[in-house]
Formats: sequence, C-alpha cells, structure tokens
Amino acid sequence: MSSGIKIFSYLPNPRVWKSLIAANFCGAKVEVVGDEPKNLPNWLWDYDARKLNQNDKANSALIRKGRRGFTNDLYKTDEFLFAHPFGTVPAAFDLETKAGIFESNSIMRAVARSGKPNNLYGGNDKVLASRIDSFLDVNLVFSREHQVYILSVEKMNQVLYNRMKSAYEFYLDGIESALKVNKCIAGDFISLADISFVCDVGYFLKEVNQRDALKGQGFDLISEKFKEEYPQCFDHLVGLSKQEEFSTVITDGFINL
Repeated sequence: MSSGIKIFSYLPNPRVWKSLIAANFCGAKVEVVGDEPKNLPNWLWDYDARKLNQNDKANSALIRKGRRGFTNDLYKTDEFLFAHPFGTVPAAFDLETKAGIFESNSIMRAVARSGKPNNLYGGNDKVLASRIDSFLDVNLVFSREHQVYILSVEKMNQVLYNRMKSAYEFYLDGIESALKVNKCIAGDFISLADISFVCDVGYFLKEVNQRDALKGQGFDLISEKFKEEYPQCFDHLVGLSKQEEFSTVITDGFINL
C-alpha cells in the first residue's frame, strides 16, 4: 500500500475528481493543491507547488513556454519536468518516491492501487483489469477530443465538430451496449471505468452552456438528445452521481441533466 498521491492542477477539475472519487472507495490518501486556471501562471510548478515569490520570478531558468490551454509563460522546475516530461496538469506524485504520474486515468489507477484492497481495478483478476483498461483507453480518446473541442468552441469549424461528434458517439455507443448486459460498465461492480465515465461525460454535458456560441456558428449541441439516445448511460450517470462517493466530490452544476 502506497503512502499516497499528491496532485497539482487547475481547480476545479473533473479529471482530478476521478482520483478523489476513487479514493473515497478505497481509502487512499490523496492531497490536492492548485488554483483557478487563470492563476496557474503565478505558481511554481513543482513537487512542492506554491505561489511564485520574487526570487522565482527573477529566475529565468524556470520560465517555460505555455501550451495545452496556457498562453502565458509558466514557471516549472527541472525536477518537475523530469517527473513530468510532457509538462502538463493534472500532475501527480507518489508521496513516498516523488515519482511523477500523469494523465488523469493513470493517476486514478495509481490511487486505486495505493488504497486498501478493492475491485476498482479488477482486484487480483488481471484479465478484468485489462478489460477495465480497454474502457479507459476509449475514454481517453473521447476526453482528448473534448479538450480540443472546448478550447475551440468560440471558433468552431466543421472538421473539429465532426471529430468531437464521432468520438462522442463511438464512446457512448460502446458504453450503452455494455450497460445493457451489466449493472456497471465492466461488470456488476463499480470500477474505474464507471468513475471515468461519470467525470468525463458529466463534464461534456456542460456543453449546453455553449449553446449560443455554437448556434451562432451554425452548429447544434452534440449532446442535445443524450437522454433519449443513450438511456442506459443517462440512468447510470444519474444514479452514480447521487452516491456519496461521487456526490461529495462533484461540485454543484457539474452535470447538466
């Protein structure tokens, strides 16, 4: 059992919530530090992440070009970039070894492994763990397309819109099929596949807040008929979001249903 996981990120972040929900199920220790996205350029990105002081700002060796949603320069230590070669957030560290762990699904896996024995990641069943991984891999493609989509919503084009729509339909078609034969996505128990589904699909449903921006450019909401087109997904999302392990993490207004 690991000593726990530390996560640095912009907040609130549904992709960090994956790890916090997993921790609620398995009793793992998870520390989270961060700030609003607009404030992260004023932070030192490090294992001991903190707000910049004057010495940090004067140290040109710390300055790195912002990317993946950040247009300003960012301040990152060499140690941070050694642990996190891609330099993105959420950025997690093992509390004991300080090893870097990145990508939200991988961080969530680390949390599941660090807690008390559980079935979130298949328990001792390696085949089941691989099946859960399969759902998480498809989820990652959906999540990546969503990241591009949400950053481009004010300047949408047909190519980006079609890519997002295709990823949305591919992912939810598969989840809908899985839920027709199982209580949960990977079987009859809640797994990391369900946690990731709730966080990423719930986050995507906030697309409704961009209705006017999309309509003004000639595009409809991709998720307009989510409830009608994916009834199993809808019921699963609503049911899980009401469970204590989820509801104590998910902030008000996250899921628009």
